[in-house]
Parts: sequence; structure tokens; C-alpha cells
Amino acid sequence: NREKGRILEGMVNQYGYKLLAEGKISEAIDIFKFNVYTHPESANSYDSLGEAYMKAGNKELAIKNYEKSLELDLDNKNAVEMLKKLLEK
Repeated sequence: NREKGRILEGMVNQYGYKLLAEGKISEAIDIFKFNVYTHPESANSYDSLGEAYMKAGNKELAIKNYEKSLELDLDNKNAVEMLKKLLEK
């Protein structure tokens, strides 16, 4: 059951990135928010939502989601790098 949850999370995340690549940022944000809602323990879901907010130009929510991702996974190097970029701007 847990494995099915991870597979579903990955599929939803992949769809969100497809939308981002197509320039459908607000739709991607909705998909990533759904993933965060259904997988609140997933650092990757918060990381992806942070990236979408960053692309949308919403620095505050990008930082918030990258921080949450890092809180859930202290080894998340992407979140560390993105926070550095966001906080130095």
C-alpha cells in the first residue's frame, strides 16, 4: 500500500513537471499542491511545489516550500541550493 502511494506520488509529480514544461504554471502549482496535500510527509512534493512557485515568481511561497522540504529531508541538496539563490536575491 505504501509502495502504491509512492508510485502515485511520482506519477502526479511527473504530470506537474509536464505542465511546467508546457508553461502551464498555475495548473502545475495546483497539481503539486494536491501532491503535498495527499503526501504531506514527502520532501520531494514540497520541493516540486517550491520550484513551481519560483517559476511563477512567488519568492515567498517558494522559500516556504523549500524550507518545508528541507525540514523533512535534511539531505535535500536541491532545496539548499534553491534557498541560497532565493535568499540572495
